[in-house]
Amino acid sequence: MEFNPQKQLAGLLEWMDQQMTQCGGKTAVIGISGGKDSSTVAALAVAAYGRENVYGVLMPNGVQPDIDYSQALVEHLQIPHCTINIHDAVQGVLREMEKAGLTPSRQTAVNLPSRIRMATLYAVAQTVPDGIVINTSNLSEDWVGYCTIYGDSAGAFSPLGMYTTEEVIALGRVLGLPEKFLVKAPSDGLTGLTDEDNLGFTYHAVNEYVRRGVCDPAIREQIDRRHCTSRFKFQTLPVYHNGLPMALTDETDYYK
Repeated sequence: MEFNPQKQLAGLLEWMDQQMTQCGGKTAVIGISGGKDSSTVAALAVAAYGRENVYGVLMPNGVQPDIDYSQALVEHLQIPHCTINIHDAVQGVLREMEKAGLTPSRQTAVNLPSRIRMATLYAVAQTVPDGIVINTSNLSEDWVGYCTIYGDSAGAFSPLGMYTTEEVIALGRVLGLPEKFLVKAPSDGLTGLTDEDNLGFTYHAVNEYVRRGVCDPAIREQIDRRHCTSRFKFQTLPVYHNGLPMALTDETDYYK
């Protein structure tokens, strides 16, 4: 079935409105990288809630060469925003680890900024009126687990979680986003490599596999392995069921 972004929008925006209501929130708080995902989520939030109810947070880690994309995006959408540099927070944690006799691994250095950014988003959300953090991940990244647990995988709800990278771009175009925000190659911001460089295959290959079941056998094995070993990132926290009686359940709908 051919993807029709215009037909998708009505249902998606209604769902976003319902999710915000169920969270008891008002202001969508979004981390702005200037890439296709955060740009599209921000544009969706403007359409769903009104630009006055969207708050963008720019979070460079020291000097960030592409921060002008983020600045241009919030100016294009005309949304309230702020810039919070996370460099000192990241370096502070790394220094304290060294003092404790721990040498941070490469993976620590890659993932820590993402987790600091998410903590920052929640701090902002608890400061602006009825703020709710909106996730900006897409299906292609999530399928292969290319995200940081408690970092960019977090948020109250995920508007793009069932859309591939190519579908996100199509949605962004329908929302009127300039092309420069939709074609910016995502990277980890540390190694100088793109996401696809780090993965060893393209998101297009993931998309073809997810939507059509078509994939080169060697790449399929890599995708399947990454998918299976990353599912813990998306599961509700396991809780031991001890057999003790419960008078209440989670099934009550306050909004009925």
